[in-house]
Amino acid sequence: MFPDDVVEALRKAKILGIRSGTAHRYTGVWVVVVDDRVFVRSWNNKPTGWFQAFKKDPTGTIQVGDDELSVRGKPVRSARIRNAVTAAYAEKYPTKGSRKWVEGFAEPTRALATLEFVPA
Repeated sequence: MFPDDVVEALRKAKILGIRSGTAHRYTGVWVVVVDDRVFVRSWNNKPTGWFQAFKKDPTGTIQVGDDELSVRGKPVRSARIRNAVTAAYAEKYPTKGSRKWVEGFAEPTRALATLEFVPA
């Protein structure tokens, strides 16, 4: 588990910088916290994208404020957790401009592209 201050910073963050391994650049993604656990979801799941990079090498880093934290990305297998993540996206990103993305994240194929980050 991440320390409480990190979880709170991630709960408030609208965008999270993530990087798989050390060769990839940071990519900005939406982040949600469910039960003090940290989750991200891929929009397009491209073969060369960050989600597939974490599946091949689950270690990486996230940017939290001015800090870089080592993480491990774990695919989420639980439908209950994936549904909770979908609900968390809708709650955290409620604006009219976010609606398209929130609804897209709820699609089953995108829900399957959910990772949990844990400290490495």
